[in-house]
Amino acid sequence: MKDHFTYTPSGVCSRQIDLDIEDGVIVAAKFTGGCAGNTQGVAALVVGMTVDEAMKRLSGILCGMKPTSCPDQLSKALAKYKTEKENA
Repeated sequence: MKDHFTYTPSGVCSRQIDLDIEDGVIVAAKFTGGCAGNTQGVAALVVGMTVDEAMKRLSGILCGMKPTSCPDQLSKALAKYKTEKENA
């Protein structure tokens, strides 16, 4: 069963992250706003990855002097998705 999940990031330029996840694997990812080349690249790279693997690889990445980044926010989106899925 495919789940669609929308997340509103904070502390970064992107305004929204949309994810489609099926059986624990990311099948689509899209950022709205942010640095187009970087966010498109990150979104393309996580397709086919498990939620856990993407979280592990992206968590803690920073953008300049900011305490977060678009990849880090994607890891937070996946963590929230996972928590909501487990508590449903």
